[in-house]
Amino acid sequence: MDPHQDFGAPPGDGDGAVREIACDESGSDGENLTGGNTDVFAHAGVHVPAADAARALEEIRDRIRSPATEYKATHLLREKHRAVLEWFLAPGGPLHGAARVHLTEKSFFVVDRLAGVLLDDPGAAELYRAVREVLGAEDRQRFLSRANQLLRTRNGAEPGSSVPWFFETLDGLRRAHSGTDAGPALERLAEGRGRAEAYRAGLLDGPAVRIPVLNPLLPAIVATAAYWSGPERRPVRLVHDRQNLLTPERVAWIEETARRSGVALAELRLVVARDDPRVQLADFLAGIARKAAGDALRGDGDPDLTALLRPYVDPASVWGDGRTAATLGLSVTHSSVREGG
Repeated sequence: MDPHQDFGAPPGDGDGAVREIACDESGSDGENLTGGNTDVFAHAGVHVPAADAARALEEIRDRIRSPATEYKATHLLREKHRAVLEWFLAPGGPLHGAARVHLTEKSFFVVDRLAGVLLDDPGAAELYRAVREVLGAEDRQRFLSRANQLLRTRNGAEPGSSVPWFFETLDGLRRAHSGTDAGPALERLAEGRGRAEAYRAGLLDGPAVRIPVLNPLLPAIVATAAYWSGPERRPVRLVHDRQNLLTPERVAWIEETARRSGVALAELRLVVARDDPRVQLADFLAGIARKAAGDALRGDGDPDLTALLRPYVDPASVWGDGRTAATLGLSVTHSSVREGG
């Protein structure tokens, strides 16, 4: 099956028309990627007619029978509703052939962005393997936390302190892991201090309106538009849950970045999720994917749920862990849109 073909196209989505995709996310912690509540960020896009989406929501309500006024993915993830969850994802369910979810492994995203700032030849996958496979859990967390702090737009630190803190941590790790497989990657990072200083100075002196380097939502939206636009560059309109991060300036950045990437993003329209049943279905898929992928990353995955999720996962997801990439059907070679400032 061609993932870019029409799946019971909604009204106005015939040949040559703009394809409308409803979107939502799960796992957003802003730029706090190493100290937040989740290991994975998920952004889902759903291509389902509004009437079909409304019927699917009614079916879910009839099956679950919760008094909640607004259903979330947590309702479907409860063990007592396992049959509903399997119906939702399985062939013949409301999303089959008509949805994709873009995953971001947050730790890899931090390393990817760090490499992009500090190195001429980023090599994020190599650096991430060194961090994940050689450093112990405590050293790994300290490294990622300092990198996260270095890159955050507002990190709560005194001006001028983020760079010394990061490189003090890096120097300690270089000494501790000299001669290991992590050594060369850490040495390369040590050469990037001047770039780090310039990056932090740019945050202090640059424009008031910024594109956060560390927030995965913006590049995930571009990736979702790219998937549904497809190689034929079909025009797409994204109907997205309204969020404070999606200011007019950042929406303009998304649209311009998509255009420069050859993606035919006609519009990014913000709506209230509870008013659009298609966005609610996207919210379900994003929440389910975030939980399933996060559990797999921590070694506590549900093989049956992962197998149901696999057909929905965007192959261009931002992922660095080789073990779970295989179970999710992913490559580990993809990086995200790095533009910002």
